[in-house]
Amino acid sequence: MNLRKTFTMAAGAFVLSAGVASAQEMDIVDTAVAADDFNTLVAAVEAAGLVETLKGEGPFTVFAPTDEAFAALPEGTLESLLMPENIDTLIAILTYHVIPGAVMSGDIAGQELSVATVQGAEIAINATDGVMVNDATVIMADIETSNGVIHVIDTVLLPPEDMEDGGGM
Repeated sequence: MNLRKTFTMAAGAFVLSAGVASAQEMDIVDTAVAADDFNTLVAAVEAAGLVETLKGEGPFTVFAPTDEAFAALPEGTLESLLMPENIDTLIAILTYHVIPGAVMSGDIAGQELSVATVQGAEIAINATDGVMVNDATVIMADIETSNGVIHVIDTVLLPPEDMEDGGGM
């Protein structure tokens, strides 16, 4: 089974498990809410004031960490990030998960590349054997939304320390 077909089947399973007719009819935020495996991500996006941006025209490609990925952060990290005094760091981390445009897995299959995020730093994408984004594995790809695409990842991406204060949508 080829990579593209595997991702397409996984995306179809994601939509069915979310209990929605089509993720393409919903934006990135609504699709994440419907999936019920991104509660932490949605809460972080709300705390950072990025909901309206991610509901905007786009298109955006979002590497969306699951609730399990957030739970794997060191104890106290998430709670600290959600404090008002750490909003800039939270925004930097969240925008490090977003690249401009809608990039489907088939667009990058077989390639290794470095891509600038909305946050400003670059992420390394390796699509030569599955898809890796920095140290995160894409566990479900090509979930099309009305304003972009979501690729589900198993690890929260952290920008380089010297870039955590920059960026924004």
